[in-house]
Amino acid sequence: MRRLTYAGFFLLLLTMLLAACGEKSQEEVMQDLDRKLQDMSGYKTEASMTLETGDEPRTYDVGVSYMQNEQNKYYKVDLQNENEEQNQMIIRNDDGVFVLTPSLNKSFRFQSDWPNNNSQVYLYESLISDILMDAERTFSIHEDTYVFETKTNYQNKNLHHQEIVLDTKTLAPRSVKIYDADYKELVAVDFSDFEENAEFEQSDFETERNMTAANMEVPAAAEEKEKEDQKEQSSRESFEVVYPTFEPQGAVLEDKEESVTDSGKRIVLTYGGDKPFTIVETAAAAEAVTTDINMGEGEPVNLNTAVGARTEDSLVWNSDGVEFLIASNHLTGEEMAAVARSMTEPAQAVK
Repeated sequence: MRRLTYAGFFLLLLTMLLAACGEKSQEEVMQDLDRKLQDMSGYKTEASMTLETGDEPRTYDVGVSYMQNEQNKYYKVDLQNENEEQNQMIIRNDDGVFVLTPSLNKSFRFQSDWPNNNSQVYLYESLISDILMDAERTFSIHEDTYVFETKTNYQNKNLHHQEIVLDTKTLAPRSVKIYDADYKELVAVDFSDFEENAEFEQSDFETERNMTAANMEVPAAAEEKEKEDQKEQSSRESFEVVYPTFEPQGAVLEDKEESVTDSGKRIVLTYGGDKPFTIVETAAAAEAVTTDINMGEGEPVNLNTAVGARTEDSLVWNSDGVEFLIASNHLTGEEMAAVARSMTEPAQAVK
């Protein structure tokens, strides 16, 4: 008869104690999570996301709608902060993946595997997948919650590992905290509501319908509209140039060109070195009708305070009334994103 090692005996004893107390073992919880991932037809959730990546914390309200059928998976992620002009959406439907900026009536469209190619902190099924895929995860039970610590696969490689907290009865998400390699907290998400197997129509994920609905949520009085128009005109005429605080090794600013076009002020920063790239900054004016820009192969990218549209050789995003573009045949996608993230905190980036 095979003799138990001390570690094996301890694990067996622990399993028996957990069973005696009515608590599930890690293996049982993993089976439940795998079953839920396979059986879930959709969900709707609300959350608050706080970013600790800048000089001051920034908090966003996040709403997620998810529906799955035999043909496709449908997503709508609504990101809102204190500045309603910066609200954005990520939508996936039968036509592709979209990044919407309703205040500008602008839509970027991709052919993309998003969200399957990276971890997504506010998507429940992504969190479950991170738990299931990490063989080195840790597991503990605290009162009425299961607590997992796992490795991550976020676009931002500074997001090193995460703590995922689930309800013991329903397995609904409670919170997520993401840390860097030194255990400094960078992102915190608190889920306030979770409705499993919520019912949706495919029209709930149409881009035009969501663009129109978002613009109708914040009706502006005539006086407020005039102030906004004046503010937009001022932004078009003058804005502070933003320089990246992160520059790939060997990058050197070689030229700065400023001009005025029909659309407003335009800044072009040219960087040379081993990995040359160009940054273009222009005033972002709202379109009269929705502008759908087809980016081809690409994906949405989280830039902390904005969602960007990234292709193989470019990255574009909008922030505070300015449209930014990074173009390079030499930078990797993550290097472009790192440059962009260093430009999305004004207190750090404006020289």
